[in-house]
Amino acid sequence: MTTTTRRTILRSTGAAAVAVALPLRAQAPVTLKLHTFWPEQAGVWREIIVPWIAQVEQESNGRIRIEASPSMKLGGPPGQLYDQVREGKVDLTMNLTGYTPGRFPRVEAFELPFMMTQPEGTSKALWEYVQTAAPAEFKDVQLLATHVHGPGVIHTADRAVLKVEDMRDRKLRSPTRQVNRLLTFLGSTSLSMPVTEIPDAMGKGLITGCVVPWEILPSFKGQQLTKYHAEFANAGGSLYTSTIMFVMNKARYSGLPADLRKVIDNNSGVATSGRFGKTMQALDVVGREAAVKNGNSIVTLNVAEARKFRSMSRLVEVEWAEAMDQAGASGYRLLDTARNLIDHHTRSST
Repeated sequence: MTTTTRRTILRSTGAAAVAVALPLRAQAPVTLKLHTFWPEQAGVWREIIVPWIAQVEQESNGRIRIEASPSMKLGGPPGQLYDQVREGKVDLTMNLTGYTPGRFPRVEAFELPFMMTQPEGTSKALWEYVQTAAPAEFKDVQLLATHVHGPGVIHTADRAVLKVEDMRDRKLRSPTRQVNRLLTFLGSTSLSMPVTEIPDAMGKGLITGCVVPWEILPSFKGQQLTKYHAEFANAGGSLYTSTIMFVMNKARYSGLPADLRKVIDNNSGVATSGRFGKTMQALDVVGREAAVKNGNSIVTLNVAEARKFRSMSRLVEVEWAEAMDQAGASGYRLLDTARNLIDHHTRSST
């Protein structure tokens, strides 16, 4: 074999090795870090986040791996989660928009009193609303899904809420600034905090109750911390809901191979948002059963009483709309948009 022939063979062999190595390297697994405040015992973690991770990993044939950290295990308070994703410290988070007050003002339309109908339809409406009326609020991240939880319920340790007048002089935990205003107009004193801080606040006497949906109650043993629960009949409407965002670092998303971006896309959007909302509704049943099993008192306020709550909280909506007007947006036009979308998606989801 001549020297020239040997060199030709070596070059061919090297090229073939590179050709084989490149596809293998391209298919190396991508590891994404997900961080959230929800603890492992929370229904959102067990029934929404974990199944989503499993679905994405399966559809990617294991090329996407997700390291998920609940209970703020990677550090910081829940209010920093959005910035952790935006800055690339983590890749994914699911968090309440209300934990960063004032950052998502247009989205707050869905947190106003008695806006929410049922979680599935309202979650789909929220997704469409963000795409059409509030896209700038998420311009720094890749938005994967938006959803809401079930109707807010009043949980108290000292005495029952049987009518709107019973809300006077209460000290209650609130999740968002719009719910803060709601409780203020109802005569209560509110204190904003994540759900994880409720047990400590109740132990110190800072609050004597909280407003949360049924689904989250067992995650902090709320059925043991409180004795009385006031919910609304379906026809009376929902006292409030919170908006929840599922977001990904924009550069991390854009940097994925096209086929892996498609896996993420297939598990994002309006259908995923609706599914998350529907799951939240199912989890309410579990949370309510925990209170029943504990022997607690549950009062279902009727439509007439709901109207009184709605009337006393009307100024929350007025304040929000006027604030949006001052910011250069038409508050009442946004409200009409939100209501029309909620009505449309609620009818199509039932």
